[in-house]
Amino acid sequence: MLISTTMLRIEGVRQLRNPYTLAFTLAMPVAMYLLFGASAGYGSQSVGNGNVSFYVMTSMAAYGTAVAMSSLTSLAATEAKQGWGRQLAMTPLSAAGYAVTKLATAVAAASLALVAVFTAGLLTGAHVDGVGRWVATAGIILGLGLIYGLFGLGVGLFFTSDSAAALASISMTFFAFFGNVFMPLSGVMLDIARFTPLYGFVALSRWPLTEGRLTTGQTDELWLLLVNVTVWVAVFALLVAVGVKRSRARQ
Repeated sequence: MLISTTMLRIEGVRQLRNPYTLAFTLAMPVAMYLLFGASAGYGSQSVGNGNVSFYVMTSMAAYGTAVAMSSLTSLAATEAKQGWGRQLAMTPLSAAGYAVTKLATAVAAASLALVAVFTAGLLTGAHVDGVGRWVATAGIILGLGLIYGLFGLGVGLFFTSDSAAALASISMTFFAFFGNVFMPLSGVMLDIARFTPLYGFVALSRWPLTEGRLTTGQTDELWLLLVNVTVWVAVFALLVAVGVKRSRARQ
């Protein structure tokens, strides 16, 4: 069996009851948007093809997606190491089906985070020219957000308890602070941010709005953002490979 609708439903309800999921993937992105994008007096100011509220909304939706993907895949890796695979062997669900179910749950959680932030944006004046830019922004966030599943998987393989999911979420928050996600950076801090894991992803998510233009007046080249994402995909894949080797050594 490739996928179990029953397990998918149970996993979805389980994550909605998980305080980490609610806090980091839903409550925090929406609260940060409302604080810095909606209630701030400069939210209606123009930025690129829209306004500041849309800029902040995009950043928070991208952050929520990265947290959802990394935390839920780290939990899947931890469960597999703790013997859940042997339990699944007694059911019609295959190992591939387990992975597909977990990935579907992570994508659903990421989509829920995006919908929550975008809904808050729609209700509070977030604006960008054309419906197509809304759709493009959402597509980039969900499409590229999948790469953080690799990071979560690597973290889950390195650690042996459910704390891996919390660690993955906290790491994404740390990367966001230093990756020009939560607040506009400038000078040396911006130069450093360009090498961090979330910078390229969030900058590409903002592309339909800003087309690479920063609030500092500088411009990010598209190819440099793509290089950032590509390099971090390779780093995350290496983390997974090392994690698999370490996990097998422990066994």
